Amino acid sequence: MFHKAYPSKLRIFLASLVFLAALPLASAQAGNLIQHEMGETEVPDNPQRIVVLEFSFVDALVAVGITPVGLADDNKGEAGLIPEISSKLGEWTPVGSRKQPSLEVISSLNPDLIIADLQRHEAIVGELNGVAPTIVLRGLQGTYEDNVASMSVIGEALGLSDQMEKRIAEHRSTIEALAAKVPASESRTVLPAVVWADGFNAHASSSYTGELLEKIGFKNAIQSEPGTPYATMTLENLIAIDPDVIFLMKYSDVTIVDGWKTNPLWGALKAVQNNQIHVVRTTLWAKFRGMIAAEIIAADAIKLLY
Repeated sequence: MFHKAYPSKLRIFLASLVFLAALPLASAQAGNLIQHEMGETEVPDNPQRIVVLEFSFVDALVAVGITPVGLADDNKGEAGLIPEISSKLGEWTPVGSRKQPSLEVISSLNPDLIIADLQRHEAIVGELNGVAPTIVLRGLQGTYEDNVASMSVIGEALGLSDQMEKRIAEHRSTIEALAAKVPASESRTVLPAVVWADGFNAHASSSYTGELLEKIGFKNAIQSEPGTPYATMTLENLIAIDPDVIFLMKYSDVTIVDGWKTNPLWGALKAVQNNQIHVVRTTLWAKFRGMIAAEIIAADAIKLLY
């Protein structure tokens, strides 16, 4: 590499300079290989400009004190978030809806990490990776445990595994303490469901909310395998299952249930007869699937039933 006329010590000195000059470049390129639902992605060390495309992922960031630069907020701003999350966030930029985030806005934020949802964003992962390293996790279709597992991956991607695992351990303790408030003799079946003008979508045992409620001691009225978290139902279907308790998440002011109430079959439901139909906070129960949300949902359910 060096001319033979150079003294030996000088050649060593110059070689050392070349080596040292290369170190900053190597450091800048260093990163972590993160395993996720669609393979593995090299993520820069301690990413600072993070865009999240599902509400459960912002829950995870807030759990370790981070505000994303961009958030898919369904074009509703803070009104689309639960106050327990929005109150802990700094400034962030809306990047469109969770179903159709704006690649243009995301790119304008110069992110160094994007966190996407498997169900919603599988088809655009290639485009997202063209903007910034992207990890894909289970949120929308995931169980409660799937979503907690996603928190661990997010902690690893952020370079904050220790902090995230500590928060997960605290979360587990909180859920156990809440479960202890449910009597061992509790035998009522529960059914959380999203309702809108012409639909009733039950959340079965393998849904996030369904599995969470089972974690604290309530049996879901619909037992389902992983991968089938939701069930569209008619009034006749609901009568056949006849849950003891129904938690309604309303997506519209007037829902299909308002029509069902005029049907004599409605009055035959045990939940109706025992005054155990509860309208709950839709954004919290149906859209947020993180640890903070789980702790509030579990506490709300216990307060409503006891």
